[in-house]
Amino acid sequence: MNLESLKPAAGSLKAKRRIGRGPGSGRGKTAGRGHKGAKSRSGYSRRRGFEGGQMPLIRRVPKRGFTNIFSKRIETVNVSDLGKLPEGTVVTPELLIAQRLIRKHYDGIKVLGDGELGTKLVVQAHQFSASAKAKIEAAGGTAEELKA
Repeated sequence: MNLESLKPAAGSLKAKRRIGRGPGSGRGKTAGRGHKGAKSRSGYSRRRGFEGGQMPLIRRVPKRGFTNIFSKRIETVNVSDLGKLPEGTVVTPELLIAQRLIRKHYDGIKVLGDGELGTKLVVQAHQFSASAKAKIEAAGGTAEELKA
């Protein structure tokens, strides 16, 4: 078998439709575009969302809400997730990303106190809930706040 001997499967290819090639072809003159109007012209493309002159959906539906440009995106992690790390680990934002406990540390990381912590860890984060801080210190670890 050679590269030049390869052929597509029988019936898998259709012949190209040759439009605008005279009346005998069945698609001559207007070439299947009908008569006159924008759709018969070359280069025609209707703009996105156009509904034939009817008020488009994007304008019929009312505007709602706003985007607060001052909002901060804080990623959260629970102490129960930190409990899976080995004893004596220094938990940094980079380690949390590497361990896939968070995706990115956008504007900061907050440690929440859900679950139990049995291992001694040094946890570095931008914010801690009161219960998370208490649980980390009760396990013999330290909670270090980072500046954003």
